[in-house]
Amino acid sequence: MLRARTAAYTSWANTRDVAARTAPGREAAHRRFEDQVDPDRVLPEAERLRRADAARKAWFTSLALKSAKARRKAS
Repeated sequence: MLRARTAAYTSWANTRDVAARTAPGREAAHRRFEDQVDPDRVLPEAERLRRADAARKAWFTSLALKSAKARRKAS
């Protein structure tokens, strides 16, 4: 575990363009929400993007709720 963590930190320390390195993951996450709200791509792009943004916000809000419940339970 510590070797892997050391390797990861070393790799990130040598990364010049963080945005380019993380772009594939961000694009995949964005596509996931678009697929959720419009899998057949029948909606106009602006509407699909609006709905995907709402789905993303709903997802992260649900994660925040789960986190708050876990913290409340732990205390």
